[in-house]
Amino acid sequence: MNLIKKSVLGLGLMTVGLVSAQNSDMKNMIKIGANVGLAVPAENASAVAGIDVSYQNLVTPGFGLGIATGYSHFFGRENNGIDNNDFGVVPVAALIRIYPKQTGFYLGTDLGYGFIVGDDKVASNDPTNKERPDGGFYIKPEVGYHNKDWNFAVQYQKTFTGDKGEIGTQKYSAGAIGVGVGYNIPLGK
Repeated sequence: MNLIKKSVLGLGLMTVGLVSAQNSDMKNMIKIGANVGLAVPAENASAVAGIDVSYQNLVTPGFGLGIATGYSHFFGRENNGIDNNDFGVVPVAALIRIYPKQTGFYLGTDLGYGFIVGDDKVASNDPTNKERPDGGFYIKPEVGYHNKDWNFAVQYQKTFTGDKGEIGTQKYSAGAIGVGVGYNIPLGK
């Protein structure tokens, strides 16, 4: 947990540094959003709900780079007698966005590391007492619609955990497909 606190603090300091280093020509923004979805595959979780926070700089009018974080809560489910625990994913990622037009269709992804947090055990009734993974490579591709203030997207998020957290034939999955909405807060005048 200490590593997560340090990562979030570091991300916050980077954001403050990037924001204060930029001018006020409306090409920098903070994005705040929410997402919901279904876990895929739905072996150890059923659904996900989360919040997103990111900083974006429009390098060119059609291309944005930044940093992203947030929290996604995966709701554990019963699977063949295994009572899987809830868990969360806290990403620390680079944000990449492509905007073909000033408003309309866009696509992008977040790439980085997803920290898995929550109960130390995969399931509450697992006789092998299998520990959950700590995290892994994180990706969140999305396609959506944007205007000056809002973003609406269909997205997939996945934290790759390898074979960590498997119980018998049940694989551990921290992936979901869903929808998200975000509000853009411009920095500057």
